[in-house]
Amino acid sequence: MQNHSLDIIEVGRRLHARNMLSAADGNISVRIDDQNILITPSGIAKAFMKIEDMAVITLDNKIISGNPSSERLMHLEVYKNCPEAQAVIHAHPMTAIAWSIAHPEMEKLPSDCLSEVILATGDIPFVKYARPGTQAMGDVLKPYLPQYKAMILSRHGAITWGGSLAEAYRGMERIENSAQILAQAQQLGGIHPLPKEEIEYLYELRKKIGNVLL
Repeated sequence: MQNHSLDIIEVGRRLHARNMLSAADGNISVRIDDQNILITPSGIAKAFMKIEDMAVITLDNKIISGNPSSERLMHLEVYKNCPEAQAVIHAHPMTAIAWSIAHPEMEKLPSDCLSEVILATGDIPFVKYARPGTQAMGDVLKPYLPQYKAMILSRHGAITWGGSLAEAYRGMERIENSAQILAQAQQLGGIHPLPKEEIEYLYELRKKIGNVLL
């Protein structure tokens, strides 16, 4: 469990360095066995965590040790609906959040404009807003699981999951990088889709790649 804790601490520092977490925002978790989840603590900045800060909870939300994140219910929803999930990351990538505020009508980040979104994630949907710290945060994820591994939480942040912590982290980087590229394009003159036949080709290629975050 110590190695898992060190991995979580490293990812927390990377997210902070990439400006995707500030203060005590966000949470990271790793499945340590069939019933137990290692998760970051509540109220501690993710850039300054220690091994002893980590908490352990069960899949049915019993606290085994520590002071787990108040947003753990959405992590548990992922694990319950995605048996292959080994790690979950919730962060606050600024540009991705800004898209959900500026364009509440959008159902997903404009994947038809950027090949990397399709190939690396399939799509990045916008999940409707839910009050932080409540069961609603888990409930709003259900329609998107297990199909989507990278999602933007409207007016709040983003969540990714994967078969490893490294995969979940790649997904979070991909969300914000794609959001930044599209925001820059919009400022420079607008976002324009790829040709229909190219979009179809990319989605077919994504099927061959499989449901993995690249």
